[in-house]
Amino acid sequence: MQVRSGATPGSDEPLTSASWRVSRNLTILKAAGAAVFLAAAVLFGGGDATRVVVAVLAALLLGVYALRDVMAPVRLAADPSGVTIVSGFATRRTLPWNTIERIRVDERRRLGTRSQLLEIDAGESLYLFSAYELNAPVQAVAETLESIRSTS
Repeated sequence: MQVRSGATPGSDEPLTSASWRVSRNLTILKAAGAAVFLAAAVLFGGGDATRVVVAVLAALLLGVYALRDVMAPVRLAADPSGVTIVSGFATRRTLPWNTIERIRVDERRRLGTRSQLLEIDAGESLYLFSAYELNAPVQAVAETLESIRSTS
């Protein structure tokens, strides 16, 4: 989390704005994975078209995700006027607080694992963010958003 203005995390002053961005390390890992798959296609294709196509598609997919992280690293930002989110590839939308019906953490347990998503319900639209996208625990992000919302 990056605090843009207001209090520092852990202080008694109210937080007035904050933003969350994708981890740079995760972006680098995606780009490196794309390079590895591309190298595998070139070096180990060996005339097998299926291997080459699968490796190139994997490289392309990881490359597109890494490019999205570079083009729109800040996935969620909040201030007294509302929340700015990235939806789609890199489209930014600003949602005023009065259009947001609910902010909650959706937790699912399956096959011995637990996943959490931050849900921002804006009536007709539902925006979902994972801890990987926010580079922070989603419960902490939800609490911070509610805190900023209550001060606006």
